[in-house]
Amino acid sequence: MNKTIFEISKMDCPSEENLIRMKLDGISSIANLDFDIPNRKLTVFYNGEIDEIEKSVIELNLGGKKISTEPTNQTDFKENKNQKKLLWSVLAINFAFFIIEMTTGMISKSMGLVADSLDMLADSFVYGISLFAVGGTLIKKKRIAKLAGYFQIALAIIGFVEVLRRFFGAEKLPDFSIMIIVSVFALIANGMCLYILQKSKSKEEAHMKASMIFTSNDVIINLGVIIAGFLVNSLQSNKPDLIIGTIVFILVIQGAVRILKIGK
Repeated sequence: MNKTIFEISKMDCPSEENLIRMKLDGISSIANLDFDIPNRKLTVFYNGEIDEIEKSVIELNLGGKKISTEPTNQTDFKENKNQKKLLWSVLAINFAFFIIEMTTGMISKSMGLVADSLDMLADSFVYGISLFAVGGTLIKKKRIAKLAGYFQIALAIIGFVEVLRRFFGAEKLPDFSIMIIVSVFALIANGMCLYILQKSKSKEEAHMKASMIFTSNDVIINLGVIIAGFLVNSLQSNKPDLIIGTIVFILVIQGAVRILKIGK
């Protein structure tokens, strides 16, 4: 058996881990995948050649790069029986905040919150595909991934159109207080998801590490919406909200493209 270590420079949170797991799911030569999110490392244990595995990792455009390959005698891998339960927990948290942020975003007229809700929905898709496709065929998983990816892109495009309409039209200022309060709670929710999923790792990684949490795209987005809320109030302009909304919509489309690549 061989062991290859990849550096995944854009693996910021557990949803990227799940994307990689789904992408590599159909490769029978893989014996085990070991993820180190804080250090952005993936260790693959496999039999045979690395070519197909490396190609699949690179296709996801997560900055995957092979670091080293060596033979190994390790054949005993711990399986986490609670993984499915943990995935259900983070799926519920992400989907609940999708509804909360979408609703409050429409009420407060904040495109930042609406866009962040779609980012939460994107994470829900990733966890949902993993759960609902368990025990199903690879074709079924790919079909679900394609539907999720295209739906996500469609929502993001609608969001872009609304941003343009508000940018060139006379629109009431978004409610900055709702933007800030809801984003603070979303920030806490993302921290909870990271903590819940890290509990499934080894004892050494069981605690939330600042290096992991504050490099997560989800957390950076939440902080961006909070800052935009303060700027909306201080500048009396909706432009900061529209700018952060545009940035998040772009990230949502990038995430959708990655999901679509699972379906290839």
